[in-house]
Amino acid sequence: MRLFVAVRPSAEAADVLDQVPRPEAPRLRWLPRAQWHVTLRFLGDADPDEVAGALAAVPWDEIAPVDVRLGPATALLGDGVVMVSAEGCDDLATRMVAATEHLDQPAEVGPRGYRPFVGHLTLGQFRDELPSGVVGSPVSVSFQVDEVLLVASWTLPEGAAHEVIGAFPLSG
Repeated sequence: MRLFVAVRPSAEAADVLDQVPRPEAPRLRWLPRAQWHVTLRFLGDADPDEVAGALAAVPWDEIAPVDVRLGPATALLGDGVVMVSAEGCDDLATRMVAATEHLDQPAEVGPRGYRPFVGHLTLGQFRDELPSGVVGSPVSVSFQVDEVLLVASWTLPEGAAHEVIGAFPLSG
């Protein structure tokens, strides 16, 4: 089980994302709508109770809901992710790192070292060559984030499974 802190798009924003073309191709897997999210902080194999305790200590009543904008088009992130940029989450991501940094979980570290926060929503993952028409599809939608989620993730042969194990309303 791996943990991450995230926000989800509204139903209306997800409806817009549902209109993005998803061509079929070998070794290209589109994520189901239920898994769409913007990761604010990846924690990996952290203790769920410790993370929940750290997040419970955040003064959520002082944090106002946040407007997030997705777009302007689908793009690539790294060597295998089809995504859409998410603007407006930077401050929340910074707060989540600060709230959890004492848990000895490194800030976003990838195969090439530290990665700064890049707000995005993953639509699909691929290996090998990406078929034409997958990136560059226009997307423009905004939504308001009124809660932050603690999510557990398991890797299964057919893809990841996610379960929300904590929700923290923004009410400032």
